[in-house]
Amino acid sequence: MKNILITGGAGFIGSHVVRLFVNKYPNYHIYNLDALTYAGNMENNIDVEGKENYSFIKGDITDDIFIKEIFEKYKFEGVVHLAAESHVDRSISNPNEFINTNVIGTANLLNAARTLWKDNMEGKRFYHISTDEVYGSLGKKGLFTEETSYDPKSPYSASKASSDHLVRAYYNTYNLPVVISNCSNNYGPNQFPEKLLPLSINNIVNKRPIPIYGKGDNIRDWLYVVDHARAIDMIYHDAKAGETYNIGGHNELQNIELIYQLCDIMDEKLGRYKGESRKLITFVTDRAGHDMRYAIDASKIHRDLGWKPSLEFPEGLRKTVDWYLDNTQWSENILSGDYEKYYEKQYNNR
Repeated sequence: MKNILITGGAGFIGSHVVRLFVNKYPNYHIYNLDALTYAGNMENNIDVEGKENYSFIKGDITDDIFIKEIFEKYKFEGVVHLAAESHVDRSISNPNEFINTNVIGTANLLNAARTLWKDNMEGKRFYHISTDEVYGSLGKKGLFTEETSYDPKSPYSASKASSDHLVRAYYNTYNLPVVISNCSNNYGPNQFPEKLLPLSINNIVNKRPIPIYGKGDNIRDWLYVVDHARAIDMIYHDAKAGETYNIGGHNELQNIELIYQLCDIMDEKLGRYKGESRKLITFVTDRAGHDMRYAIDASKIHRDLGWKPSLEFPEGLRKTVDWYLDNTQWSENILSGDYEKYYEKQYNNR
């Protein structure tokens, strides 16, 4: 049985990757490492926590000594690195937190893997998951490719760009068997309510204002999180060491167009008259360094590995709305902090 470390596995994307790997690969023992900061939620993993090939480790990737200890103890043969601070607004308020987690934390993992694998790199893999925001902002035309130059505009994207460079440096300097992927905006179940879609869903349910930056004309490419997990699975197992893949959903939308669609679906689902939820839209002062447009060229991963999105955005948006409406207790627990009590009850050790 191979021991595989997934960092940030109690978070939004990470929990979907943990679920996929635990259920699909019984010959892997999946170790889910998460610091359980505000966006980490033990309830995201509740459906796999009783599986024999799953273990949870509470810990912080910025703790160098701790990271060395768990690598020595569990002899990981693979790392899927998702742990990161990821919200742009928070990075503007507290950039050092993002530098510590996204840069120093990644370096700690790279060093631990290099030390453990230095005598035998065969069969090992260090997979670093990044973001399309490292490329900066596009104009009205063009797409981000794997060869696009980096041009980060926020402390968050700069910290992720830095970690990407470190990962490539360890491949070139130490021959560490790494792969990297840069994804577009994810959406779907289990996303922390500070992000646009779950925040808007929650506010519509409670008839609160839906805050939209600027004029709402910023464009994003939307990727269903389950499809992202599938892509991560393919890249981890089939990509060549040193490769980079862009993962996108082929769904470019202005933020205001996205919210209009969401409002109409919510009116239908909640039995409200059409247009009622749109009245909640409130335009607020744009944030500093707000990139205008992201768009991913995902042709390489389709060509090399055969991946493509499994559904169109309208279907994915409806599935997402249905999940949040069917799991209101999940959101309430996060907003009330009850999930922290759940963690203390289930796991009272490191």
